[in-house]
Amino acid sequence: MIKKLIDFIKIFFTDPRWQKVRAVFWFCLITVLIHFSWRFWAINLHYFPIKSGMIIIFDFLVNQVYDQSLWVIKNIFSIKVESVANAMFCENGAGIMVVESCSGVKQIMQFAILMLIFPGPWKHKLWYIPLGMFIVHLTNIFRISMLVVVAKHSPENIEYAHDNWLRIMFYVVIFILWLIWVEKIADKKTQMANGH
Repeated sequence: MIKKLIDFIKIFFTDPRWQKVRAVFWFCLITVLIHFSWRFWAINLHYFPIKSGMIIIFDFLVNQVYDQSLWVIKNIFSIKVESVANAMFCENGAGIMVVESCSGVKQIMQFAILMLIFPGPWKHKLWYIPLGMFIVHLTNIFRISMLVVVAKHSPENIEYAHDNWLRIMFYVVIFILWLIWVEKIADKKTQMANGH
């Protein structure tokens, strides 16, 4: 049994037929490692040694996310909300508050670190990483805006939406961006050589 497992592991990491599955495996492993490393850094080390810089980044992005989401909610979704500090309340009294964990900093950094780790030409990384970070930011604005839509129409489901499908959406977007990188940008020379 152990020998079969060892043989499978050898095949998995060397056989070219498993190349795409290996790439997804590395994506998942790196994403999980970044997630738990970030949590440890935030909770146990309080962003040491750049805590003051992180506070500035969080404050800036919280304000940006709040203002931009508020604009989307009012001008695109046409939802009336009362704006108090960093909170938005619907006419039914349900609302949300945009705090540090809503800033998107972790997800933006997850994407950037992932792209820095994965192979590919630096001339493309120089434009793709900032573009991807911006797309992750837009995803966050959509996420906050959708939370307000849920608050208006189904306030009892705010927590469920926040903790489940709207959180998963971040990782789906990051996965799609990574997939585009791996399939269309980073490996272009190999694809051309293979006639794809």
